[in-house]
Amino acid sequence: MNLADSEEMAAHLQLRGYTKTENLDDADLVLVNTCTVRDHAEHRALSFLGRLRQWKREKCGRKIIFAGCAAQRLGNKLKKTFPQLDLVSGAKEIDGFAELLDASGFFPPETAAHAANTKETGVTGYVTIMRGCDFACSYCIVPSVRGPVQCLPSKDILAKAAQKANQGYPEIMLLGQTVNAWKELDKTFADLLNDVSALPHVQRVRFVSPHPAFITPQFLACVENNAKIARHIHLPVQSGSSKVLRDMKRGYTRETLLEKLDALKARGFAVSTDLIVGFPTETEEDFEDTLSLVQQAGFSAAYCFKYSPRAGTPAAQMPLLPEKTLEKRLNILLNKVKGLAEAAYGAQAGKKKEVLMETPNKGRTSDNFWAETKKSYTIGTIVCSEVDQAKGTLLLMRD
Repeated sequence: MNLADSEEMAAHLQLRGYTKTENLDDADLVLVNTCTVRDHAEHRALSFLGRLRQWKREKCGRKIIFAGCAAQRLGNKLKKTFPQLDLVSGAKEIDGFAELLDASGFFPPETAAHAANTKETGVTGYVTIMRGCDFACSYCIVPSVRGPVQCLPSKDILAKAAQKANQGYPEIMLLGQTVNAWKELDKTFADLLNDVSALPHVQRVRFVSPHPAFITPQFLACVENNAKIARHIHLPVQSGSSKVLRDMKRGYTRETLLEKLDALKARGFAVSTDLIVGFPTETEEDFEDTLSLVQQAGFSAAYCFKYSPRAGTPAAQMPLLPEKTLEKRLNILLNKVKGLAEAAYGAQAGKKKEVLMETPNKGRTSDNFWAETKKSYTIGTIVCSEVDQAKGTLLLMRD
């Protein structure tokens, strides 16, 4: 989602005569797009902003824009701490980013309309379909920095997806904080998936981040009958304990979660997830529930995090567990997940896969396993091949 927001903001800068550079010394402007889901991410962004003080001094006229969720949370008080900062643009203000640039007086008006159509590298075109979140998870700061759900109109989404496909992106990824909650009158997320996959030149459709509450019968029927929808879902479950899930205000139980995971696996989906260890009310028994859920679900991959308190959330008022406990549980979980990921890759031997090539020799299967081919292929093409063997978390194809 941050990549998509960054591309959108960069396009407005390109319209005002800027081009991208990977070399900081060559840059006249730095756009820092930030995340604040975890405290560590926010500190990294602020640390980088501090280091930019010297960069700005080295050349007259350089500009710094600080954007995204951390910018939304901290606001214009950032300029008092970081006087080198020129503009602050919060996550809720991205739709008004062009107006912010114009009002600043720092930038010329749009001068190169064709620049907005410049293709980024890669095979995936990102399309935001909604912003914000209507849930109130007790540990999460997202609703306060991104606001309530706002679903973008389907005509705009389809136009953007068509533009991405015409630019040469064979894979479209639909983005939203609870992406499968998208709706428009009587049109649902399942309808939107079918509409996007029917666009010319679209070979594969992915989406992130869905919420378990919206894994509905209609959604399951849609993905079962549409081969262009990637057979992978990244479904953040956060915990395997019903008690902790209740304390987190996630809106589902372990039992309902397992039912939905079973339904997805029955339709050929590989499932990856996010997990939090050390939530303030988590006991050893709760943690064991998470381990058993991970084993039962057989996740193909998982991002595992220690609980990170965020100021202003209800959970931030709860007493924290000892850091040693968090470290111990995280290490146990990481080892568990690593073993399951390697087992998931190993289980693919002998199966036929469609690999969307992201380099001449490597790409991803529909179920999101990394694969390597013996021959070289054009980036963006889909290669049908059989898995010879797994090497760690890489599939070696027979070609």
